[in-house]
Amino acid sequence: MAPSSYTQNEFYVIMIVVSTMMVACAGSFYQDFDLTWGDNRAKILNGGQLLSLSLDKVSGSGFKSKKEYLFGRIDMQLKLVAGNSAGTVTAYYLSSQGPTHDEIDFEFLGNLSGDPYILHTNVFSQGKGGREQQFYLWFDPTKNFHTYSIIWKPQHIIFLVDNIPIRVFKNAESVGVPFPNNQPMRIYSSLWNADGWATRGGLVKTDWSKAPFTAYYRNFKATQFSSKSYNPNSGAEWQTTELDAYDRRRLRWVQKFFMIYNYCNDLKRFPKGLPAECRRSRF
Repeated sequence: MAPSSYTQNEFYVIMIVVSTMMVACAGSFYQDFDLTWGDNRAKILNGGQLLSLSLDKVSGSGFKSKKEYLFGRIDMQLKLVAGNSAGTVTAYYLSSQGPTHDEIDFEFLGNLSGDPYILHTNVFSQGKGGREQQFYLWFDPTKNFHTYSIIWKPQHIIFLVDNIPIRVFKNAESVGVPFPNNQPMRIYSSLWNADGWATRGGLVKTDWSKAPFTAYYRNFKATQFSSKSYNPNSGAEWQTTELDAYDRRRLRWVQKFFMIYNYCNDLKRFPKGLPAECRRSRF
């Protein structure tokens, strides 16, 4: 199903012409993150180059970034809970705080051994979410590390897996849809029990005999774009769509063969009409 020109490592380097507007950092987990809950279930290993989160019947665990970001690209490699991960959720996301918070979500919904994970994405703006798209992955995310990325610019948010775009959420403020563009956000991740809904709507429960469940993280990189220089009417750095023709073909490939839910196609959920952003062009 993959385009014939696709190889695993192709297009790993993304060309973003932002010159002095871009600040990149790739440090250690000690330097960049705080372990926030779960006691010793969250661990930083290998001199700060590896982080693990674990879940048992008592508690899950989590971490957050020391820094806040307002626009940028976030890359993290994850290896998800192996085996029977039903009932577990590994969440990796950007979020601000408060009742009108903004949020950009990756959530990995566990499943029975041999059944695929579901990758759940969502975008919250001004405290309102409900913009879910869900995907199967075209590989086993428990066997090796894979890179999950967010590009956040004032005109759009792009979700990527191994540098393949899977979703674009465009700024639709012109038609009255709030967009995350003025609240700095931290990076968060957690591994927790959600067997009330995560797997087959809660029908499959967490098998605690398989605990502890563990996910691993490495190769974090943040590339921050300066919001001070943003002018929506000028500047090639901000106007670029990020996606060339090849990327758009790969996006269509993912959405055709691996997307399993799109709120923009859910007519039963929106009997009075789809949300305004769903009626706009995709790319």
